Amino acid sequence: MKIRILLIAAAVCIATLAQAQNNGGITPEMMQQMKKSYGSNASDKALRNILVTNSPAKLALNYENAGAFDSHFSNKVESKAITDQKSSGRCWMFTGMNVLRNKAIRQHKLPADFQFSQAYTFFYDQLEKSNLFLQAVIDTYKKDFTDKEVEWLFKNPLSDGGQFTGIANLVEKYGLVPAEAMPETYNTNNTSSISSLIQLKLREDGLELREMAAQKGMTPQKLQARKTEMLSTIYRMLALTFGEPPAEFTWTQKNAKGEIVETATYTPKSFYEKFAKVDFSKFYMVMNDPTREYYKVYEIQYDRHVYDGQNWKYLNLPMDEIAPMCIASIKDSTNMYFSCDVAKFLNRDKGFMDENNYDYASLFGTTFGMNKEQRVKTFASGSSHAMTLCAVDLDKDGKPLKWMVENSWGSSYGYQGFLIMTNAWFNEYMFRVVLEEKYIPANILALLNQKPIMLPAWDPMFAPEE
Repeated sequence: MKIRILLIAAAVCIATLAQAQNNGGITPEMMQQMKKSYGSNASDKALRNILVTNSPAKLALNYENAGAFDSHFSNKVESKAITDQKSSGRCWMFTGMNVLRNKAIRQHKLPADFQFSQAYTFFYDQLEKSNLFLQAVIDTYKKDFTDKEVEWLFKNPLSDGGQFTGIANLVEKYGLVPAEAMPETYNTNNTSSISSLIQLKLREDGLELREMAAQKGMTPQKLQARKTEMLSTIYRMLALTFGEPPAEFTWTQKNAKGEIVETATYTPKSFYEKFAKVDFSKFYMVMNDPTREYYKVYEIQYDRHVYDGQNWKYLNLPMDEIAPMCIASIKDSTNMYFSCDVAKFLNRDKGFMDENNYDYASLFGTTFGMNKEQRVKTFASGSSHAMTLCAVDLDKDGKPLKWMVENSWGSSYGYQGFLIMTNAWFNEYMFRVVLEEKYIPANILALLNQKPIMLPAWDPMFAPEE
């Protein structure tokens, strides 16, 4: 009898456990209900036959929106030759350089195809980021290896992405050179291979520095000496793949007609002072992040390119405060560093971004109804790419209808190298813009004096732009 009772009890336990495990799982009844959503009718079969061999984007292209594309703009900053970042994550650098390049070409009447060397600035970007990682490892050696900050550092020892603060710090520290003085190489245009190797080396070096720092009697001087040896290896790897940056160079300046103006010898710092000197303290980043409180300044931990530089800071504003400042800048022939969630509803053939470009709802018989705040909260949207904001089309009341950006994906991409976006798209997928002080109203400018709220480096909204 006892054995029978025990067997019955065991069977009840197994049944109860199976039922508990099924709570939240897909049951046969649920499966039957789901199957009913997919009909065996002729239209579903036809749609299936088309979708299994085609991209949803191709089939969801909204024919009714085909006539919405218009390349006319009431206000436009004259843009120069389109650049191409190739297979690299340097959009932030090309965008920042395009802002400086436009100023240099206008001020010094340089040829339209003049460019600063991205390879030169990128060399020091990668070297400085390597130092930032190694020094941060030293600074945090007392924290456990499972600490979130330490974990983030070793997950992200180096990247080729970035933002405008990197341009400011790198250019002020190392100057600039023309593209001819340090041209692009295969590895500056195709960064993944060398980047992965340097990351591997940095992680190895980071482990060694943590162990050294924890040793009894270890001095800061010994740690810095060993770090310098490690950085020397990184320097050599960069020089072998990017070329070594020039300390001095001779360059022939030409005017817009291609006529020689003068030939002179420069250092990178003297070249910057003559052709691109700006007061970066007068540049401010504003952002539209509806998940956080507006009219507050935020700072991102470790979001800098240079250890002895500045973290990225921004003022969070609603879109109706940001747009008028952008318009004022464009009307004054000044383009801007701008970033957005570029892939959303982008018609790559036309270079046109509009929420109505693709009708996925009709294609799949459902809705996609999240607003900007909800998309950011659920990791469905965030800033992914930097470009140069250069044009706006205004209606008779001065309200924006559409915007245009100069991209860095070559002149054959999109609309002659540019991307055009409707104002509705701009409001939903634009995130950051860098404005010069003179275009910011006094009441907004005063807000920038408040103490920033520090956000962690791993906040998903602040991945480097590529």
